[in-house]
Amino acid sequence: MKEDQGKSAEKTGANVKDSRRDRLKLALRENLKRRKSQARGRDEAGASSENADASLDDASGEKPGE
Repeated sequence: MKEDQGKSAEKTGANVKDSRRDRLKLALRENLKRRKSQARGRDEAGASSENADASLDDASGEKPGE
């Protein structure tokens, strides 16, 4: 009887480790997705602001710096 209890306790410990590992894997995967999405957003925002600066001109129709 005691041997059976010891085996089930070992399995429970292993299940706890597996579930923790699964939760950590999921959390890391979600974090990576979020970070990639943020990086894409920053790249798109940076590209659009560069184009906006290039399209600015003064009232005479000349580009700045010319």
